Amino acid sequence: MNNEKVIVIDFGGQYNQLVARRVRECNVYCEIYSYKTPIEKIKEMDPKGIILTGGPNSCYEEGAPTCTRELFELGIPVLGLCYGAQLMNHVLGGRVEKAPVREYGKTEVFVNTESGLFSNVGEGTADDKGFRSTTCWMSHFDYISEPAPGFEVVAYTADCPVAADENREAGLYAIQFHPEVLHTVEGTKMLFNFVRNICGCSGGWRMDSFVETSIKEIREKVGDGKVLLALSGGVDSSVAAGLLARAIGKQLTCVFVDHGLLRKNEGDEVEAIFGPKGNFDLNFIRVNAQDRYYGKLAGETEPERKRKIIGEEFIRVFEEEAKKIGTVDFLAQGTIYPDVVESGLGGESAVIKSHHNVGGLPEYVDFKEIIEPLRNLFKDEVRKAGLELGIPEKLVFRQPFPGPGLGIRIIGEITGEKVKIVQDADYIYREEVEKAAEEYKKENGSVAPWMPDQYFAALTNMRSVGVMGDERTYDYAVALRAVRTIDFMTAEAANIPFDVLQIVMNRIINEVKGVNRVFYDLTSKPPGTIEFE
Repeated sequence: MNNEKVIVIDFGGQYNQLVARRVRECNVYCEIYSYKTPIEKIKEMDPKGIILTGGPNSCYEEGAPTCTRELFELGIPVLGLCYGAQLMNHVLGGRVEKAPVREYGKTEVFVNTESGLFSNVGEGTADDKGFRSTTCWMSHFDYISEPAPGFEVVAYTADCPVAADENREAGLYAIQFHPEVLHTVEGTKMLFNFVRNICGCSGGWRMDSFVETSIKEIREKVGDGKVLLALSGGVDSSVAAGLLARAIGKQLTCVFVDHGLLRKNEGDEVEAIFGPKGNFDLNFIRVNAQDRYYGKLAGETEPERKRKIIGEEFIRVFEEEAKKIGTVDFLAQGTIYPDVVESGLGGESAVIKSHHNVGGLPEYVDFKEIIEPLRNLFKDEVRKAGLELGIPEKLVFRQPFPGPGLGIRIIGEITGEKVKIVQDADYIYREEVEKAAEEYKKENGSVAPWMPDQYFAALTNMRSVGVMGDERTYDYAVALRAVRTIDFMTAEAANIPFDVLQIVMNRIINEVKGVNRVFYDLTSKPPGTIEFE
């Protein structure tokens, strides 16, 4: 692992992962920790820099997430973002109070380009002090009305006199806006200035070095032991398989569990890629466990319970397969960093959902240890690692598919009938979107601007009256989901052409038995999640 590290200390906001992701784009390794992390542990980690983010409260309220002065006296550069900026000034003797005017959205900010944070920033007009304007994203009810002693104001807006301040000598920097979001036009420059220039990080976090280091670490850890990998055929488990195969070869056995919750024809496709006739030199076992899963899930409607059941069966099947093939020392999984954070194991933000290969693990696992070689990577980093390993682009850039599969795209109880409905509807949807995208590319010579990064059909638990032919129907409604996103931490609904959606709707209603309505989900993330459950 890269020994240069910047840590994000999370006070409960929604952008902690996004901040960490942006830092990694600067080729600097970054991890997320809760504000409750003891100061001694922070010292032990010896970070090159610290970033404070999040916080749902006003920092001056009783019981609000906070920190001690000691954090700012470690001799390590600290950058406070939004709540973090307010907290820094509040703890160090400044004044934070309710803002006379709430700022929200894109805002013109004037920055002092002589500040280390804003070097090469400011492409707009200059004011009479030589501050230059740039567009930033504001979202705050409170503001810093009086900077802490020793701090100098280095950015302002029409309604926010302290949009940024700093104590350069102490290595303390505070920004009221959000440099991590794309709406802040030069936000990446600002974060680069902090982690590379102010913190002095060399920028050695790259996927080629990650792959090389991981292979070495896996060999050392596994020794002559045997490893069993859960292979779903998705991006994460496939890259994990490639990494492990490169490291330990035939010591690795990949078991593919077809739990009956995969996309249409996917079980056969996975076997064609990874099985004996495929291109990967792996020990491959396919387990058909559809009936077993349907039986365990019968009557269950609560989303978290469904995830836990799927997770538990996932492990039980592997324990059984391990016994069949002899001694297995390690269980490998394709867990990635957003899984860890969203399961409440990193940072302070609320648990969004439990992931089958993190929060869904049963208490007892019949293996020596679990290996998660991708645990510290974001999704786009996983794809880059896959390309480094020589995995085909078609597989590396495959749409994400959740571990619990269609189990979280079927609202309510899971049955074989419902699985077939959502499989058929999803197949039609993906087929028509891909066809439309190919036609656009052929006509325009470029990728369709509306092309989603992830799209699928889900089955709601709503049934309603309809008319098909001359007959009354009382059938299910299918919801179509399509999002555009860079990092899968925030997302917007994709603007798929209406005529394409019309074709999809007509085909689903005419070809999929049991469906008489089709909806299109416009919800962004946040407030929604990309998946339905």
